[in-house]
Amino acid sequence: MGNIFSISLSLDPIITRCRDCATGQASYICNLEDNLHALENQVRELKAIRRNLMSRVRVAEDEKQLKRLPQVDLWLQRAYRVINDANQLIVQSPQHVENLCMGGCCSTHPRSSIKFGKKIAKKLQEVKDLKENGDFSDVASKPPLPPATKRPSEPTVGLESNFNKVWSCLQKEQVGISGIYGLGGVGKTTLLNQINNKFHDATHGYHVIWAVASQDRPIERVQDQIAKRIGLSNEGWKSKSLDEKAEDIFQVLCQKKFALLLDDIWEWFDLTRAGVPLPTQENGSKVIFTTRRLDVCCQMQPNMDNNIRVECLPPGEAFKLFEEKVGSETLRMHPDICKLAEAVVEECAGLPLALITIGRAMASKKTPREWEYATEVLRQSAASVLPGVGKEMYPKLKFSYDCLPDERFRSCFLYCSLYPEDYLNEKDELVHCWVGEGLLDEHTNLSNARNQGHFVIGSLIDACLLEKGQNNVSVKMHDVIRDMTLWIAGESEKEKFFVKSGVQLKEQPKAKKWEEVTRMSLMVNQIENLTEILECPNLQTLFLGRNELKVIMDDFFNFMPMLRVLDLSENMNLEELPVGIAKLVSLEHLNLTRTGIKKLPVELKTLAKLKYLNLEWTRDLKMIPQQLISSFSKLQVLKMHGCGYGCLLVLEELEHLKYLNVLTLTFGSFSELEKASRFNKVFSCAIEHVSLIDFRDSRSLNMTALAKLQHLCILWLWRGVDLEEVKIESNIIEGAGCFHSLRNVNLAGCNHLRDVSWVTFAPHLEELEIYKCNGLEEIISEEKLGEVSELKGNLNLFSKLKITLFLRYLPKLKTIYHHALPFPQLKEITIDECPMLKKLPLNYNSAKGQGLIIKETRGGGKM
Repeated sequence: MGNIFSISLSLDPIITRCRDCATGQASYICNLEDNLHALENQVRELKAIRRNLMSRVRVAEDEKQLKRLPQVDLWLQRAYRVINDANQLIVQSPQHVENLCMGGCCSTHPRSSIKFGKKIAKKLQEVKDLKENGDFSDVASKPPLPPATKRPSEPTVGLESNFNKVWSCLQKEQVGISGIYGLGGVGKTTLLNQINNKFHDATHGYHVIWAVASQDRPIERVQDQIAKRIGLSNEGWKSKSLDEKAEDIFQVLCQKKFALLLDDIWEWFDLTRAGVPLPTQENGSKVIFTTRRLDVCCQMQPNMDNNIRVECLPPGEAFKLFEEKVGSETLRMHPDICKLAEAVVEECAGLPLALITIGRAMASKKTPREWEYATEVLRQSAASVLPGVGKEMYPKLKFSYDCLPDERFRSCFLYCSLYPEDYLNEKDELVHCWVGEGLLDEHTNLSNARNQGHFVIGSLIDACLLEKGQNNVSVKMHDVIRDMTLWIAGESEKEKFFVKSGVQLKEQPKAKKWEEVTRMSLMVNQIENLTEILECPNLQTLFLGRNELKVIMDDFFNFMPMLRVLDLSENMNLEELPVGIAKLVSLEHLNLTRTGIKKLPVELKTLAKLKYLNLEWTRDLKMIPQQLISSFSKLQVLKMHGCGYGCLLVLEELEHLKYLNVLTLTFGSFSELEKASRFNKVFSCAIEHVSLIDFRDSRSLNMTALAKLQHLCILWLWRGVDLEEVKIESNIIEGAGCFHSLRNVNLAGCNHLRDVSWVTFAPHLEELEIYKCNGLEEIISEEKLGEVSELKGNLNLFSKLKITLFLRYLPKLKTIYHHALPFPQLKEITIDECPMLKKLPLNYNSAKGQGLIIKETRGGGKM
């Protein structure tokens, strides 16, 4: 009996399993292996479809500036989630397959297998459904245009009543066109800014368009700005005629209720020719313009009730504005200063730009004698009459120019007017031009000259004669100040400028007295050929950058014996230099960046005085004659970043250049970098910018050679296909000055890197940009940081970041750092397409009241 009882117990599980197999649930077990194989195949296909779709989306967003369709975005998110879920099931599958028995039709753990089989079948169907719905003919469309775009505007003094007048005028149905006029610098643009922002903040039915006309080719310039605002601007737009552009603009605007804010017109502006429908009570549209000239106002709008004159400030408000800029502390330094300040304000005649400029210039003047001198100069300033509105403004604004320390500062300031309106000029490039022109002191080394140049720029910014540009690495000149500067240069006996920059010239210009010209700027035009000889015996600077140059005749430079600075940059169609460039025996500065130059002529050897040679981004440059570079015995700056010519081919020659101070290079492999590091004199003392681009010959990068570079400021690592780790030897870490000068790190396309902890060895890093590194999981690894005793417990990581921390397209990034860090100088953190990043290393003490801006764009994790 015992044996029979034992047999019945052993049969129970089999009977139970057979019963389950007899039911409909059995199919989940029987089909488990087949479904698993099918799921793996379907997931692979779904991944391929998703990759292809993502690629189309990125092209549409990045290159065409379109916005992905909501249904596409939803599909991509679902596919991402389903693929992850399916991968997790596939990872779990081996243990469930092991439980199968009887040829896969039964399981030793039936309930678990049935449950798992259901999940597999369900996920398989989800994947199939997604594949069927993943075929999109269109992936993106133009984003809807906002009715108004807010513009930056400072708090104003004394413009409230003018604003109310303009706004009240705009509310009248019968008023379609309204003008704002007055002296240059009186606040017209500021007032128009306020009108724009009022539209932005208020509920209305207008499509608001901001455009700046200016003096040169105003219709074309306004057409381009309108086109950009209403979505017409594209590649084909530039090739259209003025009339064709006008027709396109009209077809769009006649269907809209628009408000065109037209700034700075200097003559009657033909709205119809530009394509702007005339405002009527029926269409309800508005045109508001600013001008310095009353006659233009009358031509545009003969009913003077609809034009508002912006008056200079009355004495009380003028003094209030002046005090705000000069500082009440300065006015209290001596009892006489306040009375003298009233006299200065009186001489400014209530003109806001003059009050602001002179007020800031006087902010550091603490004695009555300085103020007496200022009052006297303002009263007696005798300058030639400038036509139009400038007559009352320039003599007073010129006081800031007169107060510059010496002629060197003034010459450097006048030089800035060679660039077009609103031109952002990189500080270093500007200083190098000054060095080439001999405007700075003679220094024993370039570093001192550059320091002096930056000191001059700082002084010009302090004097409000220059403005800080983007990221504080560039400067620009206010349009009114630029006009004044050209006027000063025109009045000068010593300086004779010929400036036609940014005025859309298509041909070489004419002039009556080329022999008098000392500086010429034809940059940012559309000139294709230089086929006429210019006899310019006194010309020292010639700017031809950003044109469409194809041909420069061999004899073009024959009669420019004094030329010291030549800029041919950003002429991509210029494939060769004329042999006649050898005649420029005084040349010290030659900029060929972003040109199509294929070879350097051997005749350049005659340029014995050359100090600066820029070959950056000359991708087509494949030939430099041997011993050409070494023949430039006085060369101080050589820029070859992005150059098509192999840097190793010139490094040996550079060893002979005893004055070389600045060098930028690109390496295509780690082996090139290792070979270059053997040229110790050049490598350690001159390199400021190193780029490693498209390198494929190593999984590990030893940064030791780079870490020792004394002047390395910029380091780019791009498209390191196989790069998995970055190393720095411990003896370098323990020594002083590891990456001491490094300010900018740019990392892209290094998909196997998991962290970039090495950047913590750059104590003065100001800008960090990382994008499209698909495998990056963390910026700073706490584990790796702990391995270095010098950095363990260091809470000052990134404390010198000033400009931006930019993280983009990092799909696996989970953390920047595990603990909160101080960012006392950082202005902006940008997170873009980092879906797994949930938290930033910040707390309430991180920014210390500096107003840190955090931009989280599409695809960022929820933080």
